[in-house]
Order: sequence, then structure tokens, then C-alpha cells
Amino acid sequence: MQIKTTQYTIRIDVIEITGRLEAFTVSDLRDEQTRLLDNGAHNFVIDLSHTEFMDSAGMSALVSLLKQARQAGGEVVLVKPTDPAAYRILTLTRFDKVFQMADTLDVAYENFK
Repeated sequence: MQIKTTQYTIRIDVIEITGRLEAFTVSDLRDEQTRLLDNGAHNFVIDLSHTEFMDSAGMSALVSLLKQARQAGGEVVLVKPTDPAAYRILTLTRFDKVFQMADTLDVAYENFK
């Protein structure tokens, strides 16, 4: 008889965005996404729970990350903003249909199991 045990650890990188995700600040997010992707990351949780505002530039960065993560065999899960205006923009643009959404960080992790 032979027994083989294998343990898998899934790498999940969490990016927490506090404040405004807009044209004036999105370059910092894009730089961080590039750094993580270049270092082999492909599963991401974007914690928007402390995000107050998002514009089209910020949302474009999220879509770009989603495309790159999926091309690498990964996924992106968004933690819903607690700010009603920030959450409303996600539902108006139907991001809540494109991205996996979670109410909390703990629930977001469950999407990778």
C-alpha cells in the first residue's frame, strides 16, 4: 500500500483601498497590481469596505486586474464598500454581476476554497 498526502496553500493577496479611488490616485493602485502580478500573484481580494468614492479610472483598474488575474488562472473578489454611494456605483455599472462580491473579508476568503 502507498499513501500520498499533499497539502495545497492558496496565495491570496489582499489590497485594501481606503478613501477615494479616482483618476488622481489610481496610479498607486495600478503600480501595486503590477508589482503583485509580476511576483506571481493571481488571486486577489480587493477590500473596498473603507472606500468612499470610485470613478471610472478606478473601476477601469479593477477590470484590468480581473482580466489579468483570470488570464493567469486566478480570480478577484471585491469586499463591498460600506459607503452607500460607493456601493451604488458598483451596482449601477453592474460590477456586482461581473465580480464576485463579499460582505466581509472573511467571506471573501471563502470564495477561494
